[in-house]
Amino acid sequence: MQEESNKQQSEAATQDGYPLLERVNVPEDLRKLDEPELVELADELRRFLIDSVSKTGGHLASGLGVVELTVALHYIFNTPEDRLIWDVGHQAYPHKILTGRRQQMGALRKKDGLAGFPNRSESIFDAFGTGHSSTSIGAALGMAVAAKQKGEEREVIAIIGDGAMSAGMAFEAMNHAGALDQNLLIILNDNDMSISPPVGAFSNHLARLLSGKLYTSVRQTGMSALSHLPPLSDLFERAEEHMKGMVLPGTLFEELGISYIGPIDGHDLPTLLKTMRNMHNIKGPRLLHVVTKKGKGFEPAENDPCAYHGVSPFDPETGKMDKKPTGPTYTQVFGRWLCDTAEKDSRLMAITPAMREGSGMVEYSQSYPERYFDVGIAEQHAVTFAAGLACEEVKPVVAIYSSFLQRAYDQLIHDVALQNLDVTFAVDRAGQVGEDGATHAGNFDLSYVRTIPNMLILAPADENECRQMLQTAYDYEGPAMVRYPRGCGPGVAVETQIKTLPIGKGKVCRQGNGRIALLAFGSRLAAAKESGEALDATVVNMRFVKPLDEVLLLELAMNHDLLVTIEENALQGGAGSAVNEYLISAGCQVQLLNLGLPDYFIEQASHAEQMFRAGLDRQGIEQSVAEWLASTDLEEGPLSSVASSG
Repeated sequence: MQEESNKQQSEAATQDGYPLLERVNVPEDLRKLDEPELVELADELRRFLIDSVSKTGGHLASGLGVVELTVALHYIFNTPEDRLIWDVGHQAYPHKILTGRRQQMGALRKKDGLAGFPNRSESIFDAFGTGHSSTSIGAALGMAVAAKQKGEEREVIAIIGDGAMSAGMAFEAMNHAGALDQNLLIILNDNDMSISPPVGAFSNHLARLLSGKLYTSVRQTGMSALSHLPPLSDLFERAEEHMKGMVLPGTLFEELGISYIGPIDGHDLPTLLKTMRNMHNIKGPRLLHVVTKKGKGFEPAENDPCAYHGVSPFDPETGKMDKKPTGPTYTQVFGRWLCDTAEKDSRLMAITPAMREGSGMVEYSQSYPERYFDVGIAEQHAVTFAAGLACEEVKPVVAIYSSFLQRAYDQLIHDVALQNLDVTFAVDRAGQVGEDGATHAGNFDLSYVRTIPNMLILAPADENECRQMLQTAYDYEGPAMVRYPRGCGPGVAVETQIKTLPIGKGKVCRQGNGRIALLAFGSRLAAAKESGEALDATVVNMRFVKPLDEVLLLELAMNHDLLVTIEENALQGGAGSAVNEYLISAGCQVQLLNLGLPDYFIEQASHAEQMFRAGLDRQGIEQSVAEWLASTDLEEGPLSSVASSG
């Protein structure tokens, strides 16, 4: 039924309006078109993208900005033999459409449908799986080296945005690429500046000149002729470098050993095609600088590319999005707390690695610009920068996604925890993240942070508790992490007054018949409460993962036959493991059942579908407990055994 629905939706979206696009099922079909037809194809591709994403939701503005670039890449290069690597992958929808997946776009980001990012298991045209930024150049370099080692002739092309280029990883890879002198093409997709017509025309002409045979021949011949005269050779290099430096922003890349071409207008298909064809004939590490406009061709997205970066379904004519009225998200709770606390405490400094909107910091950045720091896509620097601030007795708050904090693990240990510095981490998107899939899932933070000494770890069960825990972590004189999920909570009203929680203390929410106790850490408390009613079980909001409420744990172990831990985190090393470790070390003879995320990646689906698959919704909790009870004779008394389920 789902496949038939997707097919009907796709057919309805493509009939009559896309005569050229319907002829292109794979890039080989694209390369059969005449060059003048490509402009019309790009127009059809852009209209199809708007129509398709208006129905499914997803990432829009980035893809609209690379339509012409995508067409040119697949036209000039022999994909999939030539490898295309899209950095992050938000912009890869046009690529998916042109590589055999147009009919599947109706199932984009849905269960068993297309992933929202490039995925190697989905298509041979997806050369590298992405979702986090700044990995493309390093991966492309690895592929280029492997091709040379195997004696295979192919192009490897990394397409990276100007934002992703701000990360250290990108420069590390470029530095390595320049030293290895591998056959690698980097496309710098610069969508943060505009080109005025005269500058654009001049830049396009210069790019064609610098990538053409004449310039390349003169350059190589000149260097060869002067190579036996070192002073003149150096003069030639310096003169060339300074001449290009006067009119091009590429001196930095040239210093790294990477030939720089551009900038050119990324929406001018004829120029793109000619320049890429020229660059195809040049060997070694090269960088083509193209300037594009996010949201190109769709006025609402052009005017507000941030709002149309990730969208819910919308009206393709007006751009108006379908938004159901809901209570505040956890992200909004954090944003409100941040502003309220900054108003009272001038020591507060807030830091984000390029996630101002996603982390709920827009109002704060506008109200307290001198205390707001967006460090770019540089998670490692964000954490160490916060550590430096904390050394000088200010109060840094780092707003970061769970999956992005993974990239700064060494800094979290070495620069913050080892020195016991007072840094608060507001960790968003903890647990499963629905349609964004496995690349952005925050499944591991409890496991990887719990092992670090000096860390305080809090997991709120609702919106109001999130605000209280943020204040508790902020007041704590040491490193503290509050991890909260994406989206809305159970709908608990948020109190505005300052209130903190006693550190390391849980709360019994329901007293059961003494057989079973459900110990919920964070977001799964609401499901645990529902299951508690059905099972007549004691339900506990544990609140703290570190330190645990050891007194409460001992009491529960003494008065219940089975303790069930529930968390939206990987089972291995998570909160349940912490409970197991403590009770075993305390010599408790009690049966334990750990419920958490399984030992495999859960792909895109709704959050509810992901919780069902993980067995962490009400039905899954009750089923796991029933199966455990059926397999264990509790009448014989408690046993020192531990079971896990996910």
